[in-house]
Amino acid sequence: MAYYMVYWPQDQVEKLKKAGDNGPIRVVFGSIHSRMPTIASIKAGDVVFPVTLMKKKLYVMARLPVTHRERAFDYCMRELGGEYGALTPEGIAVEWSKDFYAMAGKSFRRIEDVPEGVQILRQTEKPHAIHQEPFNCCSQWAVWGEEGSSIAPRPLPSESIPLLRFGYPKSKEKALRLDKYGNVLTASLSVTRRMAEETAKIFEGLF
Repeated sequence: MAYYMVYWPQDQVEKLKKAGDNGPIRVVFGSIHSRMPTIASIKAGDVVFPVTLMKKKLYVMARLPVTHRERAFDYCMRELGGEYGALTPEGIAVEWSKDFYAMAGKSFRRIEDVPEGVQILRQTEKPHAIHQEPFNCCSQWAVWGEEGSSIAPRPLPSESIPLLRFGYPKSKEKALRLDKYGNVLTASLSVTRRMAEETAKIFEGLF
């Protein structure tokens, strides 16, 4: 089992708050972009903690024990009914309307133009929570589970921030980058980070 920290930008947190989405958290996505960085290293059996910065303070938003890992496209089509900007796998085209079909790197105005052998999937909206929608395009992977916590800001004590360490193995562990006031810099949160054992205990202590 490994523990990971992923970053939710403030606009995503505000979006969830406005929608009244308090969880429980069901899924975390990773994309090919730094705004929603890759989660390719997270596997079933791991635990992931989304965090955010509010007024320069670090908050833990949720805890998700991971039981499944799959392509974001497969998760979105099954659970949400549409692709929601997820990367479309090769050999699949998604019907957006009766006169528009999209596949990886290509689009077609008529169903007759879709290459032979390509599977056509139709989108049908399904009820879901807002956090189940990827907040950035080109999502690649989804990790999910059914024992997630509520979604709410849980402040990390300021005295614990300098103690946090991330990386693996132990010889590669590093602290977060801080400004001169001891506040976490956003740049330190732009990648998915594996927690050191003592750091995981600090995060677990919030739940």
